[in-house]
Amino acid sequence: MTTTIPTPIRLQLGHAAVQVVADRIGADLLHIKGESLDPTVRRSGRTASDVDVLVHPDHVAALLVALRAAGWELLNDFPSSSAFEHSATLRHPAWGHLDVHRSFPGLTVRAEVAFGVMWSAGRTWLAAGRACRVPEPTAQRLVLLLHAARSRGSHRGRQDITHTWTAADDDVRAAVEELARRLGAEVGLAAATGRLDAWRGHPDHDLWQVASAGGTRIDEWRARVKAAPTTRGKLRLVGRAALVNVEHLAMLRGRPPTRREVVAEFFARPARGVREELARRRPRRAGD
Repeated sequence: MTTTIPTPIRLQLGHAAVQVVADRIGADLLHIKGESLDPTVRRSGRTASDVDVLVHPDHVAALLVALRAAGWELLNDFPSSSAFEHSATLRHPAWGHLDVHRSFPGLTVRAEVAFGVMWSAGRTWLAAGRACRVPEPTAQRLVLLLHAARSRGSHRGRQDITHTWTAADDDVRAAVEELARRLGAEVGLAAATGRLDAWRGHPDHDLWQVASAGGTRIDEWRARVKAAPTTRGKLRLVGRAALVNVEHLAMLRGRPPTRREVVAEFFARPARGVREELARRRPRRAGD
């Protein structure tokens, strides 16, 4: 007989399982979003589907090794996660999916500085009886807003923005804006709160425009190159633009792709990009 564990309980057990591994190797991490949200930040009816942790950048590599030794399977690494290359996704047969963040999109100060600011003001949250560290509510609110900025077009994203920002009082908003200044998150916060136009000309503007409102593959890569802070970083991105994301291809197919499929994708990617660009520039007919 198979018993289904309710999702909130499974997720709390997942948070606890990750913390056990982290404690075993001395890794510092913060539990973010989902089940770990403070009641003052989490809106009524909001559900979670996975476990998210932000890890001190010096401890990321060791934690990933320890997690895999504890039965977690790596599904995709950081370069495959998003335009921000911020997280790795793992899966456990019992606890489900886990996103390990080495940074958080929108926080532009050095990753170790951002982590230190949130860690120093953090609080203890009990997940299935295990002591876990979480950011304080203002930091949780900022993280949730930055996350929602990348899904403003979704119902869930709009609901999170309404609850954490639109419905918040002036003091709460002021605290979020002050923390955003400390963490260099002003542009991401502006994207979440509908004020991105005020940041036109900033190197990160186009990246957040694409992240929050959508765009073509060419738009995304152009924005990523523009946002890269160094010439070396820009050249690295240009070199990678045409490469096939093999991990993503495997996730789409549900299995490792064959060499022939990788080669086919290599030639298909630029063709799709051109088609998207042409479709965007094509004049709309009256009545469309």
